[in-house]
Amino acid sequence: MAGGWAPELRVHETGTGCRLTLVGVTYGNGPTLQEAADDLVVRVLNLVLGLRSSGIPGRPGLGAPGPEVLDFLWEVGDRAARGHDVRPFILGLVEEPDPAP
Repeated sequence: MAGGWAPELRVHETGTGCRLTLVGVTYGNGPTLQEAADDLVVRVLNLVLGLRSSGIPGRPGLGAPGPEVLDFLWEVGDRAARGHDVRPFILGLVEEPDPAP
């Protein structure tokens, strides 16, 4: 994310495939890297929907996410609402801001 914070993306091999972790946000699992990425994107979008409909989520024992995580999730939501493909943004493949519609 140009000029801003982006969560670190970690890849971990599991006994049944792999896990992609967007550190401080969520994770995705799958038998292949592609399927783990798909799962991660769905989980992030579900977080965004919850954030936009119910406000800042609390996490038992952890409290609310930090402002940088909330900003990241809000940006994902803005991009999705404009009809843009959020996958490259979530996976850290985009360094420039999304163009206006």
